[in-house]
Amino acid sequence: MPLHPQSRDYIAVHPSDLGVDPATLDLAGIQELRAHDGLAAQRGPLTKLPYVRDERAEGVPIRIYRADPGDAPLPVVVYFHGGGWVLGSVKRNDALGRDLAIRTGAVVVSADYRLAPEHPFPAAADDAWTVVRDIFARPAFYQSNGRVAVVGDSAGGNLAAVAAWQARDAGLRLAHQVLVYPVLDVAMDTPSYTEFAKGFGLEAAEMAWFARQYAPDADPADPRLSPLCLPDVAGLAPATIVTADHDVLRDEGESYARRLKQAGVPVGLRRFGGAVHNFFGLPGLFDQADEARDHIARRLREALCPTPS
Repeated sequence: MPLHPQSRDYIAVHPSDLGVDPATLDLAGIQELRAHDGLAAQRGPLTKLPYVRDERAEGVPIRIYRADPGDAPLPVVVYFHGGGWVLGSVKRNDALGRDLAIRTGAVVVSADYRLAPEHPFPAAADDAWTVVRDIFARPAFYQSNGRVAVVGDSAGGNLAAVAAWQARDAGLRLAHQVLVYPVLDVAMDTPSYTEFAKGFGLEAAEMAWFARQYAPDADPADPRLSPLCLPDVAGLAPATIVTADHDVLRDEGESYARRLKQAGVPVGLRRFGGAVHNFFGLPGLFDQADEARDHIARRLREALCPTPS
């Protein structure tokens, strides 16, 4: 499918994700990228909610959102932001956290996991699992009714997928996992890596740089880094997987969906035609962001608030 007109306009201005040659970036340069968000105005409104609070989950900073003004227990959605394990924060994704709380009706817990290269693998994965485990351990603190889902985009999708199999192995029952153009295999050898290697936003060389910052010494087949290498996916939480048509990460997300389906895991896969990486987080630029959020929220509501049979 050809590029969506809005995707074409976007990559005319942002042909690469970082906007600089990653080989030139030292820690000071990375910190500068973190400090300045040139797309802040396109991330959506900071809608006022009755409940937004900064807390900690066993030491991991989190922000809790609730759109419902009451205090009755609700389902919980744990959100992990993208940014290649190097960039991003709860603050940068504040608008998305608020939006998810409104669309899903759930308590949303956004995790400020540690970033690389200061905190290499498996620090981010450890923090993600810490947050999920704490929500199950302290339901009253989170006003949780015990139904918990994980959501993540890009590197955050990687963390959500890892937390989902860790929850399974720990005997904690997740209601759902939502993976939005997730990083699932750092081998980076799929056809989409070749087809969209350069000039479509997130470039192959940039993704390789992100992986080196996060996991310079890790085994690429470690399922905490590459969930597609998990030997057994049976029994994982039902999944919603969203991919972008013109994205180096497209094929691994769709391969994971096929593996889940073959193992008997309920999975819904949706590819957004003509879309590029990052569209989900930029509703000010992409109409498909709103469409994807509606789709995800509907799937989450169905999973978290099932209709009695």
